[in-house]
Amino acid sequence: MKTWHEMKRFPLAVRLLLVNQLGVNTGFYLLIPYLATHLTENLGLSAAVVGIVLGVRNLSQQGLFIIGGSASDRLGARGVIIAGCALRTLGFALFALGDGLVVLLAASVLSGVAGALFNPAVRAYLAQEAGENKAEAFALFNVFATTGALIGPLLGSALLLVDFRTSALTAAGIFAVLTVAQALVLPARKVEPSGGGVLGDWREVLGNRAFLAFALAMVGMFTLENQLYLLLPDRAREATGWDGAAGIVFLVGTVANLALQLRITRSLKVRGGRGRWIAVGLAVTGLSFLAPAFVPGMLPLLGGALLLYIGLMVAQPFVMELIPGFGRPELTGTYFGIFYVVSGVAAALGNTAVGWAMDTGAHGAAWLPWLCCALLGLASALGVAWLHRLGALPASPAPDAPAPAGQRSRA
Repeated sequence: MKTWHEMKRFPLAVRLLLVNQLGVNTGFYLLIPYLATHLTENLGLSAAVVGIVLGVRNLSQQGLFIIGGSASDRLGARGVIIAGCALRTLGFALFALGDGLVVLLAASVLSGVAGALFNPAVRAYLAQEAGENKAEAFALFNVFATTGALIGPLLGSALLLVDFRTSALTAAGIFAVLTVAQALVLPARKVEPSGGGVLGDWREVLGNRAFLAFALAMVGMFTLENQLYLLLPDRAREATGWDGAAGIVFLVGTVANLALQLRITRSLKVRGGRGRWIAVGLAVTGLSFLAPAFVPGMLPLLGGALLLYIGLMVAQPFVMELIPGFGRPELTGTYFGIFYVVSGVAAALGNTAVGWAMDTGAHGAAWLPWLCCALLGLASALGVAWLHRLGALPASPAPDAPAPAGQRSRA
């Protein structure tokens, strides 16, 4: 109830974007985790072909974030968000209606491009609309995203009792509803010209060495967050012998987000030093992997998962708040787009290293991938702390002055 009350304090556009993220993650996670099984068991495709289909979707999204960010700056975030959700609707519908390789590849490309469009655009729009309350807005964004990531797989597993087509059409329907809602509710905002061309915008952002250093330092956050879908579920299955044990990990994270995210962000925000708190959050995520590394069983794993979620709750809202501060407001979308390209590529390399450690550790060194994750989180924390000490990060906004009861300042 506190989350809903806090949500009502924001403009209608921000509230819609929060609900939008709940729907986006619900629709995504009720389909994508089960796609590989559908392609192999229902359609009889080889593992190599399945890898191509999934890889095309990921490449289409990760590689085109920069396009989505630039489009948001040049054309306006509202139109890019609507276009992205419409493309995701079409892509997921094609997964339901087609079984040929060409159709599947088209569905993968469309759903990937869709994510590349609306992900940076949503964050740019949210940053602009939230004004001085960016940290709280992104904290709520994290709550809704995590909740959707829990609801999605649960709903998907239930719908699969009917068939995969029903699941895919439901996911497409969710994105269709989001598309219509955004078209009706999201207000259009005047686009301020950034000056020069798109390539000039890219050169300006890529020439910002402090920003690039920050994006690379965040590889730890993205890589360790991804272990919620790789390393932690693998240990949960191993500890319980139950394939659904990963759901307990997500449940812990969702409950923790609902109970703690806003409290953590508000408590730390008034203490300033965003870079310092990001570094602390990254260090906590790294430390969360130590107990499962050396103590077997489900309880150490759940304790580590809770600590991982807390670290992410500390760091993520301030990361999103800082990104627009690296450059001109007219390039907010471009900064978000390039941030996700740089950190996404770096995180892909990090995940490859974790996968190698899992394979190597299977032969008598089960602690190896966990220790690698711990060291990566601590290394990222040191990187951000170093940038903060150098003064390379944007200055933290002044703490909000206490507002009279029932009122809240808003830019």
